[in-house]
Amino acid sequence: MYYISTRKNYHKVSAAEAIKLGMVPKEGLFVPENIPDITGEQLMGMARLSYQQLTQEILRLFLTDYSREEVNECVAQAYRPGVFDSKDIVPLHKLSEHSFIMELWHGPTAAFKDVALQIMPYFLSKAKQKLKIKKDTVILVATSGDTGKAALEGFKDVQGIKIIVFYPYGGVSSVQELQMTTTEGSNTHVVSLKGNFDDCQNAVKEIFSDQEFNQDISDSGYELSSANSINWGRLAPQIVYYFWAYLKLLKTNAIKENEKINFCIPTGNFGNILAGYYACLMGLPIKRLICASNENKVLTDFINTGMYDRKREFIKTNSPSMDILISSNLERFLFEISGRRGEKVKQWFEELQTEGSFQVESSLLEKIQNIMVGYYADQGEILSTIKEVFENHNYLLDTHTAVGVNVYQNYRLKDPETVTVIGSTANPYKFNSSVLEALKGKEALTGKNEFILLEELKRISGQEIHPGLKNLDNKKVNHTISGEVKDIKRIIKAILGI
Repeated sequence: MYYISTRKNYHKVSAAEAIKLGMVPKEGLFVPENIPDITGEQLMGMARLSYQQLTQEILRLFLTDYSREEVNECVAQAYRPGVFDSKDIVPLHKLSEHSFIMELWHGPTAAFKDVALQIMPYFLSKAKQKLKIKKDTVILVATSGDTGKAALEGFKDVQGIKIIVFYPYGGVSSVQELQMTTTEGSNTHVVSLKGNFDDCQNAVKEIFSDQEFNQDISDSGYELSSANSINWGRLAPQIVYYFWAYLKLLKTNAIKENEKINFCIPTGNFGNILAGYYACLMGLPIKRLICASNENKVLTDFINTGMYDRKREFIKTNSPSMDILISSNLERFLFEISGRRGEKVKQWFEELQTEGSFQVESSLLEKIQNIMVGYYADQGEILSTIKEVFENHNYLLDTHTAVGVNVYQNYRLKDPETVTVIGSTANPYKFNSSVLEALKGKEALTGKNEFILLEELKRISGQEIHPGLKNLDNKKVNHTISGEVKDIKRIIKAILGI
């Protein structure tokens, strides 16, 4: 299996090289040259596998230059006992007769990013060995809140790797910020940048395509890579839990063999739902992918009109990890659904960069709408959904998962009978102030800091606080660097001492 550029502007590379590079050096993203196919018979044969065994089977299809033993070793290390607080890794919770919650937050940092970012460092270490890379790798990460801590935790103290995480100043929750800034590890660095997530993400992407800067880094004994979902090594493990959820439903007789289901995924950067689309391309029986957005509804508008327009007000919401106007992984989706028209993809994303928008043709929009629908929830609807689900189902949602549940409730008016799996992307305690506000009103927050609110939410819900969120206020803050987006290259060089 080789990997090619979405913009047809780079030679094909092995999986190890795609993971090592992170993104295409001349702009664009790596995608598999061919999409593996899983037949219905093969799928049924996977029904008895554990999460670890299923991961091995799926990933071997994409990492063909890794030996069976190497893939198995990476999986065993990432999903070993004690790393995730559920033996299923990704448990399913039945919410109603036709809806299930796919809990993706049982890893060490209480966010869905852990599922991929616990295994990706092992992929990268193996890739460096295969490619005989002697230089230290510098991982650059832009985060809207969750990727940062998950990446820091995954790469912490990994030999031969340094990691620098950039997050928008004032654009993440207090808990998310403390998770990052209290991180230990001699190779970890955290920087807040004045701006929003899109500013951070664009700055990091521009660095990868800056040949002169990359040469400076190389001459100083380093090379750059990424842990964002622009890196195929981060995206591939996310495909697994779509198969896992389907097989769990089969095993519990919630669905019949070959029955098509929906997945409703809260989406910002489009990576999580894109993994579901790749599962669909591989043969998983998916009827619709429901793209759930918050008030920064650039994806909702695109799916409904074919116009992607980032020229709009950026809204800071109570689901901050989805406060994104430039969804990087949409590029991979458009490459695949357009019939791999790399030149067209290049044109669209150059228009997005220079003009702030692009429009796809009606025939392509029709193809998009055959597999994907887009809805959004506003902040009031998010809070009311948290309250309603807790009161009626005794189940606590975080604000992002509440977007998914609210959107599903709207969509099911059109399609009430199809079984739907809703992606739960974060533990509710990560966004405790908004969750408590939903349950008890804004006055319940008065005069209380985030950590008092954690205890108050525990008292009301009876749910244990996730281990990764306990006692953050008592931990030492180890990272205090802050700066302007325009200074990102200077900051990186200063951290590296060059």
